[in-house]
Amino acid sequence: MAAADTRPTTGDLVRTAADVPQGPATSWPRIPTLVLLLGACYTLFPVAWVVIAATKSGAELFSTFTLAPGTGLFANVRELSAYRSGLFWQWMINSALYAGGGALLSAAVSGVTGYAIAKYRFWGRRLLFSLLLAGVLVPQITLAVPQYLLLAEVGMTDTYWSVLLPSILSPYGIYLARIYAQAAVPDEMIEAARIDRAGEWRIFRTIALPVMVPGLITVFLFQFVAIWNNFLLPFIMLADDSRFPITVGLFTLLNQGAQRAAAYNLVITGSLLSVIPLVALFLSLQRYWRIDLLTGGVKG
Repeated sequence: MAAADTRPTTGDLVRTAADVPQGPATSWPRIPTLVLLLGACYTLFPVAWVVIAATKSGAELFSTFTLAPGTGLFANVRELSAYRSGLFWQWMINSALYAGGGALLSAAVSGVTGYAIAKYRFWGRRLLFSLLLAGVLVPQITLAVPQYLLLAEVGMTDTYWSVLLPSILSPYGIYLARIYAQAAVPDEMIEAARIDRAGEWRIFRTIALPVMVPGLITVFLFQFVAIWNNFLLPFIMLADDSRFPITVGLFTLLNQGAQRAAAYNLVITGSLLSVIPLVALFLSLQRYWRIDLLTGGVKG
């Protein structure tokens, strides 16, 4: 007589797994998720407040519930656009010029400098990198007055260059570019190109630069946001309000003196409009952060 098959079947295994009691260890991943959600709400609440407040008129801003939307968004935009014959949009153009030009030049300088420090061996390289790290730790607010005095000596204050030039050199951008070049650009590819008698500029342009694009995009974004939000430097450097960036322009709109009341609704609406270019820039450039480190090298 044949012995009965006592091996467990697939159904038995499924039922056994389902019958195992689930302890508290299975619910602990929900705690970090909850913390992240709370942090996201804390971060996005001021943005939501600005969006809602921008829809209110000056009277509704102080007489209605905080989170109740109004009906004056388009009226605020029209009034803001008509302020001194469209001076607000001139401020936006100036901010785009300062932030775009300064960030682009800063990314280029940071890329070349960071690559040189990472891949070349020369005397004083460690000292130079240490000085760059020290520059990262120095608050930019402490450099505003010395920069003003230096540019005043050459007669460049109250010009576009007085805001652009100090924004080109970024110790933090050079630091990021150096770290990225050290990790992303293979030394073997550089040595192989040198054996093939390629020049150093050609090596950088065809091998290192394509690989460093994601890192340079990061430097560009960080510097763009820093210049766009910068207030103290243009406030010190500029006297002509037609050259003001959006930060200084909204400040002057808020403080118009005793003869005119502060236009809070216009300032809030301008703040909302000034955030839109930053959001659009991040959404359009975030795909570069997903590129593999060696993708650019394969394409090159």
